[in-house]
Order: sequence, then C-alpha cells, then structure tokens
Amino acid sequence: MSTRAGLLVHYTARQIGATRIRTLPPAHRLLKTATWPSTHSRSPLPSAAYPYPRALHVSVCVTDSNVTPPGSTAKHHAETQAPVTTTLRPGLAGNPDNQAGVGIAGHGAEGAHPGDSLTRGAIVPAPDHAYMPTYTPEELDVVKVVVRPPEGLGDKTVVGFVTLVRKTFDWFSGYKAEVIPASALETTTVEQLRNDSRLLSDKQWLFRIILLESIAGVPGMVGGAMRHLKSLRALRRDGGWIHTLLEEAENERMHLLTFLAIRQPGIILRSFVLAGQGVFGTFFLATYIVSPKSAHRFVATLEEEAVRTYTHCVHDVQSGLVPEWTSLDAPAIAKDYWRLAPDAVMLDVLKAVRADEATHRFVNHTLADLDQAKDFNPFALAEPAPEVRGTKWGFTRDESREFVQEIGKQLEQQERHSKVHGMKGLEVPDEKGRGAG
Repeated sequence: MSTRAGLLVHYTARQIGATRIRTLPPAHRLLKTATWPSTHSRSPLPSAAYPYPRALHVSVCVTDSNVTPPGSTAKHHAETQAPVTTTLRPGLAGNPDNQAGVGIAGHGAEGAHPGDSLTRGAIVPAPDHAYMPTYTPEELDVVKVVVRPPEGLGDKTVVGFVTLVRKTFDWFSGYKAEVIPASALETTTVEQLRNDSRLLSDKQWLFRIILLESIAGVPGMVGGAMRHLKSLRALRRDGGWIHTLLEEAENERMHLLTFLAIRQPGIILRSFVLAGQGVFGTFFLATYIVSPKSAHRFVATLEEEAVRTYTHCVHDVQSGLVPEWTSLDAPAIAKDYWRLAPDAVMLDVLKAVRADEATHRFVNHTLADLDQAKDFNPFALAEPAPEVRGTKWGFTRDESREFVQEIGKQLEQQERHSKVHGMKGLEVPDEKGRGAG
C-alpha cells in the first residue's frame, strides 16, 4: 500500500474539472521540524553536495492515500479528495465552460507559511512575516527602466493620465529629467548647475521623495482593504491578494520612514502630504471600486516612473552631483530593514528603494493582467528572482500560470525527496557546508 505526500500542489495546467488536490486533515499532519535560517539573510549557504546555493527547510505532510486517517470520518476523507475549482468562485469544479485560472485552492494559495519552503534561485520564497526585502549587490545593480507598451484604450488612458501627473509634479518639485554626465563638473560646478535649475539639491531630492513616498503607500492599503471587505461580503476566500497588497503598503511606508530619518519635514511639506493623501486616496479608492484592473495598471505605471526617478537619483549620487550624499551614512532604520552592511551609505539605500519599486512595478502589472474575480495571486507563496523583477515589466496571465506550475514542480520534487529519505526533508547546510543535523 503506497504512501503519498499530502502537499497541496499550487498549480494547474488542465481543465479544472480534472484537477484534484491531495490533502490531509490538519489534525493528522506530520510535520518535519528543524531550526530555520533567517530569511533576512541573503548570504549564500554553500554545500558541495547540495545543488542549490540557497535553501529553506522542507515540511512534508504524509498520509496513506488508501486508508481513512484514524479519528476522521469517511465522509471527511472523501471531501478532501473531491475535485476543487482553480478559481475564486465556488461551485465551478467540473464545469467544461470554465477556463482554468491562475492557481488553485491549494498549498500557499493564501500566502506563505513557515512549513513551506522553496529553493532560492529563479524563485524566491515569500517571507512568513512582514515584507522585509534583502538584496545582494548584484541584484541591486540589475534594475532597469522598463516600460510596458499600452494595449487598448484603458491602458492608453492610464499612461496618458500618469504622464500628465508626472509632468505636473516635475514642474511643482523643480525636477528636470536631464541626465547630466559626471564630466560636466570639469567645466562647471554643482552650485552653478543648481542655480541654473538643471540639478536638484539634496533637500530638493528629499522634498520630492518624501512627498512621493507618502502617496505611494496609499494604493496597497486601499487595494488590500477593498479586497478584504469584498472577501467578507462575498463569504469566500481572496486567493492571496490581500497579503501582497498590504506588504506593498508597508514597504512604501518604510521608504518614507527611511528618508524621514534624514530630514524632518516642515509645516509646508506636511501640508502637502496631508492634502495629497486626501485627494489621491479618494481618487484611488473610487478607481479601485470601479475598475481594480485599471487601478493596478495605474500603480504599475506610476512605479515605472518611480524606477526612472530613483535611477536618475542613483546616477547623480554616483557622479558626484549630490556631494552631500556621497559618503552619507545610511540611516539605522535602512540598515535594519534591508539588512545592509554596517558601512552602507546613502547610495546603497537608494538602490534598495529602487529595487523595491521595480518589484511593485512587476507585481502590479502582473496583477492587472489577471482575472480580478477568479485568479489567485501567483506571488502568494513565492516571487520571481530580483533579476527578473528588475528587468521585466511583469508577467502575462499565461506566464503567471507557468510560474505557479514551476512552484508546484518544486513542491513535488520535495515530496519525492521526502519519500526517499524517510521524511527527513532537505537538510539546510550551515555556513561551513554541513547539514542541519
């Protein structure tokens, strides 16, 4: 009598009527436990015998597929083996007219859990706590300015509106998109460039960034709250969207707190923040009620501009055009949040913020391409590697489905490994390459 693992495979590539999830009642889960490495650390965990440079512990649930678990009723066991829908709408299993959506009601569909683990590499496991991103130096430098070509009237309207908002704010903050090369300092000075309104000073950069970040934290909270309330009203699950949106809001708030550690705003900037949040919050709430897809596309397009702005700022600091920040020590809050090196400077902070904005660009473009009513969030359990998020505008719906399939394959590989090794799971090597013991 064979045994099979009860991992809930988080993917589908077939009609949902043929899809089944193998589950185990929670009371009978047998979890392999071990000491987890900190998910804050981005340092590699080398091991000659282990094929993955970074890994987390594997937890496996095992049950006999042919025997009703002790203490459970035959009816309960039969229910766990029934076909389930791949969409957020209940009661659609087996409907031939229902197209397979992205994700299924399975393992990790509502977010990451300490019992989940995926190898690091092309896929980065989602944290089981508040979103606290960490990057290697190479991952910070890979971020590029990329733009998604608009498709259809809706996208073109969003792009046109964002362009108008961008130009208005550039004028208001005195920002010029002109990229001044470092060689310009051979014939002029930073002071002269600032007097000619061709270059922002450190205080002007902070004014612009603080105002932007105070607004950037609104969409994730509004979207998460709207989907939370909708889940309550509809009496059905959300599919992992809420967590990702709230993580985005928290991440943007940490950006704001980081820059506030450098400069505390005066009454004028505080007034602008208050007015901006009121106006933008109301506008975005109305947009999300009418068209969540357009709202996510709007946020993603704004993030494209944010990546462009931070890339410009990084260039100016590297070129010596913002001398006040050349050797400015990174705020303590930034070192803790991004796990920066003890000697990190302002340039490292700007690169980390830019990488975060690239992630928001990627996630929101991807969510905008999904069916808002029935698709699961493909990033609930894991997200693409920083190299992907930093160089690609996002996933199409088909690419999201393929990404979720890849997650499922990793889970199946871990399931097979657990069978071979008697539920020992994948050991996590320590810094010297030894197993976890």
